[in-house]
Parts: sequence; C-alpha cells; structure tokens
Amino acid sequence: MLAGCQAAKDVSRNQPFGVDARGKGVDGMTVGHRLMAAGEPELALKAYLRGAGEIGINADVLSAIGSANLALGRLGQAEKMLARALELDPNFVPALNNMGVVMMEQGKSGEARVYFQKAFALDSGQTDSIRENLMLAIAQSEANVYDPQQVKAAGGFRLVRQEKGKFVLLSDP
Repeated sequence: MLAGCQAAKDVSRNQPFGVDARGKGVDGMTVGHRLMAAGEPELALKAYLRGAGEIGINADVLSAIGSANLALGRLGQAEKMLARALELDPNFVPALNNMGVVMMEQGKSGEARVYFQKAFALDSGQTDSIRENLMLAIAQSEANVYDPQQVKAAGGFRLVRQEKGKFVLLSDP
C-alpha cells in the first residue's frame, strides 16, 4: 500500500500546477512592454492588442502598438498608430519620439527633427535616447541644407518667368 501512494505522488508532481482562478493576471500592456524589452515585437503586438481590450484605446495603447509595428518594420502601420496616439495626446513623449524614428526611417529628417525637438522639450532632456535621436536628426537635416558649391558644381539654377507674376526655378544642364 505504501508503494502505491508513492507512485501517485510522483505522477502528480510531474503534472502542471493548476491555475488559481482567483489570482490576478498581469495586464497586456505590462506583458507587451516586457516582450518588447526581450526583443519579441510580434508577441508584444499581440499583448498590446489584448491590453487594448482590457483597458480600452488611449494614447499609451496606440503608441505601444505603433512601437511594435515600428520594430517589425511596418512603417506605414506604425505611422498611423502613432498619429492616432498624438491626436489623443499631442504631448505624449514616447509617441513623439517613435514618430520621429518613423520619419527618420522614411528619410524625412526635417520632420523627424520637429518630433524629436518636441519630445526632448517635454521630457526636459532627461532621456538619453531622445537626445541622441535629436542630435542625429539635426545632423541629417543640416546635411540636406542648400549648399551653393554643390549647386554650382551641378550647373546651377536659373529663374524663368512663365507669365505675369509666375516664375519657375530650373536647373541648368
């Protein structure tokens, strides 16, 4: 009889523990943030969507969904989600920063600079990554500024009058 009890005890130990239905689970947003930190944006996106179902749609949820899409390389979807987040809260720093990243990825360094500047100002310069993003955007946008030497080397520009009060700027071949 003693051997029979021991066998039953070993079997139960190898089975998974039951779930306490009265216990409180971790919310989807927290799980999503942890998954993003672990480098799992696809799973994080699913957790954020679950979080949206739990707490509703707000700037934080939309920004998180946009961030996950950004990490997955889905720039169009990320831009839409971040734009919606900024409609709800125009001063939400993570959404501003991530929208700047989207703009940089699309080669729009001037627009990215504006988003980073606003995020940096609202954050009071506390976050290193926002400061670094802003410095990169400033460098990129200043590199794209009009350079007279480049224009001269390319043949220059000329202003041509089309009709009364209308002019067109053409490059010389």
